[in-house]
Amino acid sequence: MVLLPLPLALLGAASWLGGYVRPSADEWCFLPTVRDNGISGLVEKFYTVDNGRVGNGLLVGLYTKSGPTGHQWFAPVSAVVMLGVLWAVTGLLLRAAGRTAPRGLPLLVASTVTVVFLFATPNTYKTFYWPASAVSHTVAPVLACAAAIPLRWARSRRARAAAVATAFLAGCFLGTLSEEASVVALVVLPAVLLLSGSTFTVRVRRYARAWCLAGLAGTATGTLVLLTSPGSRNRRERIGAETTATVAPDALLGSLRAFLEILGTVLTTWQYLGAVAVGVLLGLSAKARTQAGTGAGAGRGARSAPVLLPCRPVLLVSAGILTFLVAGYLCTVIAYPLFGSRVTGASRTWNDYLLLYVLLLTGVGALLGRAWARRQPAWPSAVTAAACAAVCVAVCVQLAFPLGQLGHDMRVRAERWDRQDLRLRTEAAQGARVLPYARLPISGMAEPFYGPGRRPWPAGCVADYYRLDRITDARTT
Repeated sequence: MVLLPLPLALLGAASWLGGYVRPSADEWCFLPTVRDNGISGLVEKFYTVDNGRVGNGLLVGLYTKSGPTGHQWFAPVSAVVMLGVLWAVTGLLLRAAGRTAPRGLPLLVASTVTVVFLFATPNTYKTFYWPASAVSHTVAPVLACAAAIPLRWARSRRARAAAVATAFLAGCFLGTLSEEASVVALVVLPAVLLLSGSTFTVRVRRYARAWCLAGLAGTATGTLVLLTSPGSRNRRERIGAETTATVAPDALLGSLRAFLEILGTVLTTWQYLGAVAVGVLLGLSAKARTQAGTGAGAGRGARSAPVLLPCRPVLLVSAGILTFLVAGYLCTVIAYPLFGSRVTGASRTWNDYLLLYVLLLTGVGALLGRAWARRQPAWPSAVTAAACAAVCVAVCVQLAFPLGQLGHDMRVRAERWDRQDLRLRTEAAQGARVLPYARLPISGMAEPFYGPGRRPWPAGCVADYYRLDRITDARTT
C-alpha cells in the first residue's frame, strides 16, 4: 500500500520523541514509592490509600520500576501494543465477515486509526506521552479490544472455552484499571448481546453470547473490587463524590451540558475524517473470502466461514451511535465529581470513549465503501479511493505539525529537567536538606508551585524522590 509508510512514519516519529519524556505530576509520587517498596508496594498503596485501581498500580509500577527511563520507553512500547492490537482486531473482523483485503490494507487501517486516536485529541501529551494518564485512559480501551483477539483461533470447544475465560479475566483486570473504560465495556457488551440475534450466525450465536456475558461478569467483578476498596472510599471522600451526589439531578444535568460541549469539540475536529476515509478504502477493496468446496477442504471451509450475518447498515450504525453517546455521557457523569465543569478541558478522560468513536467512524466508512463498490462501476470507485487516500494524506500531514512543535517543547523541557536533576542529586549527596526547584511545565501538566496560587503539590513527592526534607519555589528563593 502506497499510503502505509505515512501513518507508520508518524507513529515512528512520535515514538522516538518519547525519549524526551520526563516525570511530572503524579509520577513524582510513584517514583519514590516503587523505589522504596517495589511494585507490590505501589499496588498496595493504590488499593488501600489512593484509588483502589490495583490493575492500574501494576502497570504503573512496571514502567516506574526503571525510573525516568521507563517513562521514556512508555510511548514507543504502548504505540507498538496499540498498533498490534488494532491490526489483529481488524483482521479478526475481516475474517468474521468472510472478507479478505489486499496485503497491507489491514495494517493501514490499524495505523491510521492509531494515529487519529492519539494525535487528533486536544492534548496529545496527556493522551500519549504522560504514562500515568495513558495507562488509565488511552491504553485501557485498547487492552479491552485485545480481549477479542483469542476469538480468531477459537475453533475447537477447548479453544472457545479459553476465549471465554480470557474475556472474564480481561474484564476483571479492566475493572481495576480504569473506571471510564469499564463503563464503556459495560455499555458495549450489552449492545452486542442485544444485536447478537441479527448479527451472528446460528452456529456461533450461543458462543458469542457466552463470551459477552463472561466479559460483563469479569468487568463487573473488577469494578466491584475497585469500588469496595479502601482506596476508592478515600478518593470519594477526598473529592466529595458519594454515589448520591454523583446521580443528583444537578450533577446529571451538569454532566449533560459538559458532554454536549465535548461532543461539539469532537464533531468539529476534521482530522477524524481520516478514520472514515480509511474505512471507505477498506470497504472498497475487501472481497468475499473463497470457501473450500468439498472433501477435506470442506471442513476447513466450514470453520473459516463467515460468522457475521449480512449486515443491516442502518441498524448497525444507529446502534453504534447510541452506544457511543450513552458510553460517553456515563463516562462524563463519573468524571464530573472530580472535575466539575472543567471536565470539558480534561480531554484525557475523553479517550476511553473516543476510541469507540474512531472505530465507529471506521466502521461507517467501511459500510459506505462496500455499498459504493456494489453500486458503482470501477471508474467512480477508483476516483472515490483516490479522494479517500488524499484525505488520509492530509490528515497525517496536518497532525505532523503540532506533533513537531510538541516534540520541540519536550526536548527543551528534557534538557532543563536533566540539568536540574543533576543539580538536585549532587547537592543532596553533599548533605543539602532543602533545595530550590524550578518548575518545568508542559502541555498543562501539574508541577510543584504551579498556577496562580502556586499550589505546592507534588512538592512533597519531589523532595522524597531526591531524599530531601523539602523543596522550595525557585521563583521566590
